[in-house]
Parts: sequence; structure tokens; C-alpha cells
Amino acid sequence: MLGMQNRRVLISGASVAGPALAFWLRRHGFTPTVVERAPELRDGGYAVDFRGASMTVLARMGLLGAIEAAATRMGDVIYVDSADRPLVVTPATYQSGELEILRGDLARILYEETRDGVEYVFGDSITDIAEHDDGVTVTFAHGEPREFDLVIGADGLHSNVRSLVFGDESRFRHDLGYYVSIFTVPNHLGLDRVGRFYNEPNRTVGVYSARDNTEAKALFWFGSDRLDHDHRDVGQQRRIVEETFRDVGWETSTLLEAMREAPDFYFDSASQIKLDSYARGRVALVGDAGYCAAPLSGMGTSLAIVGAYVLAGELAAAGGDHTAAFDAYSREMRGFVDACQKLAEGNGKWFVPPTRGWLRFRNLNYRLLPYLPWRKLIEELPLKAGNAITLKQYAVAPA
Repeated sequence: MLGMQNRRVLISGASVAGPALAFWLRRHGFTPTVVERAPELRDGGYAVDFRGASMTVLARMGLLGAIEAAATRMGDVIYVDSADRPLVVTPATYQSGELEILRGDLARILYEETRDGVEYVFGDSITDIAEHDDGVTVTFAHGEPREFDLVIGADGLHSNVRSLVFGDESRFRHDLGYYVSIFTVPNHLGLDRVGRFYNEPNRTVGVYSARDNTEAKALFWFGSDRLDHDHRDVGQQRRIVEETFRDVGWETSTLLEAMREAPDFYFDSASQIKLDSYARGRVALVGDAGYCAAPLSGMGTSLAIVGAYVLAGELAAAGGDHTAAFDAYSREMRGFVDACQKLAEGNGKWFVPPTRGWLRFRNLNYRLLPYLPWRKLIEELPLKAGNAITLKQYAVAPA
């Protein structure tokens, strides 16, 4: 595209937001490079949902069909007692949005769609970002320093780019008081596109089938004040989960045993990132790095997909003028981010009841929900948040 400036864009993170941004930047005539700390594309992870505007973006990417083909098609979630007897059932729409896919499957689709036109650098990470008048000098842990015009952090809740440019994570991270662990296990219960969850006060254990029922995902949630742990120390994290759930009933001991061998163990806090601006100088943030909504919202992936579309679109609309584009990006996303983050407020007590009284109250509400007048409102709230942005139709550079 004639007159386009700042074409060379480095993106940190190859999960969802990073490859989605690379997709749109390439479409708009930029030259994106993606650097990823992991040695290869990360598999595994929990199921992620799409609602509202993100469905429109997937359609504009031409990827809706591929993602629908890999969808989980998850059915009901059944809450059970310690003897595995059903207590209450919640329908699929409460948990899975309009479309649900495993995070690892989504990352693979995005990577396959972009790998031929985007430079991917695996097994490396950014150690320094030095901005100057004409661009940014980026230093890496392993590779030689390189020059880029812009740098985008798409590297998650614990964003390295955000720490280097915006400041310590503690200034922007707001914990909701919960931790979650998810990993792949054998489908030993023979689940067929359903989930089974078990609660004890302040602790939730669940398992749901995945990938045409050939495997399952185990899920552990618990309430806690902020823990003093290393978010990269997997051994320490496994011990936290085991110690927290060792006396919990139902299938917990079997799932904990499988956890020790799980290749894709994940553990983190349910936290949000709140920033006054999603950019500083020649550096911007997208997805969880800039506005993590916490897993309790169910909107993190929608935010990442929409954020990537808007950021790339505004850069193209501004002819690569990063100052104008980043300002417009922040304005366009602010209301959407606020609506999605608000969804997480108060959800924790329903998913991880803190007391036996709350547990009984939750189960009673779920049993009565089909007959209550506000059922439709509860179903519509996530969709309303998912549509809390009016998507522009950005012009795309000719091939």
C-alpha cells in the first residue's frame, strides 16, 4: 500500500491474539514477525468461546468454517454429588457461548493460516525494547538484536512486553480471588460431549470430553487470596493443586493422579488487567496482555480476536501512523473491554460456592432456572457484552 509507514511489526506471543493480529497486519500490507517463548506451538488448554462481534471477525477472516469443524459441540454440564449422582444440569449455552473450540486447536488453525506469510521465531523472547525516533531496537534472549517499527505485546496475563514498557504487573493486575488449573486426562468416565462437575466449599472439580471424546479436560478451581508462587514453576503449581484438593471426594484422586503425567498442565489466577491506555510510544498491547477479562468472564478469546482486528485495522486506516492508530484502537476497544470484564464480577460464587449454604442456594437456583422469568436475561447477558462494540469495515490492501 503506497504511503504506508511503520510496516515492520514485531508481535510477542503465538497463542491466539498474536497470530490473529499477524493475519490482519499481513492483509493490510504490513510485515509481521511473531516471537514465541515456547519451542513450538503450544497445544492443550481449555475450551474457549466466541460470542457476538468475534463471530463476525471470524467470518471476515474466512475461518468460521474451519473453527466450526473443530468445535467441541459440548452439551450439558451436570453437577454431581460425591457418588456421581446428578444434582443439577446447566445447558450448553451457559458454558460454551455461540461457538466453542479448544484453545490449542484454535492456535493451530491461526498458525496454519499465517505461517506461509508471517515469520515465526520459536524458542526466544524479548529482553529489552529501546525506542528511538525511527523505530525500536529489540534485544532477544537468544537471537541477535533487530530493528522494528512497532512492537505489540500479545503475550498474555503475565506479559513480558507490558512489564518492560508499562511497568510491573502488580500495578495493573486485579485478582478476583480464584485460581484455576486445567490439563488433559484420559476420558475414563466415557463422557460423550458432556461435562461433570463436583463442588465442595470453595473448591470445584470438573471433567469434560474433548476431541470427539478421545480425551478429556480436567478442571480445578478454588478460591484463595493471592498466592506467592512462580508462574513459570510447573512443579510448584502441581503441588499447590494437589495440596488444595487432596481431601476432596468424587473422582478427584483419579484426576490428580493423571495430573502428574499431563503434558499440558496449566495453572494461574483468575485476574484482570486494567490499563488507562493500551499503548505507549511505539508499543501496544492486545488480548490478555492489555485487557485480560479473567476466565470467569468467558470473553477473553472474543476480546483477543476483536482486538487484533481493530488494532490492525486502525493501523491500516492511519497509514501506519502509530500515534493516531493506537489512540483510535484504545477508543474503539474501551467500552467493549469494560463490558466483557464486568461479566466476571460476581461469577466466582456461582462457579466456586464458598460455603455449603451457597452451594445449596446455587443448586436450587439452577433447578428452578427453567421456570424463572429472568432465565432469558441470564442467557442474553454474555451475548450483549459480546456485541458491545460496533465493528468498522476496514479497507484491505490488494493482494
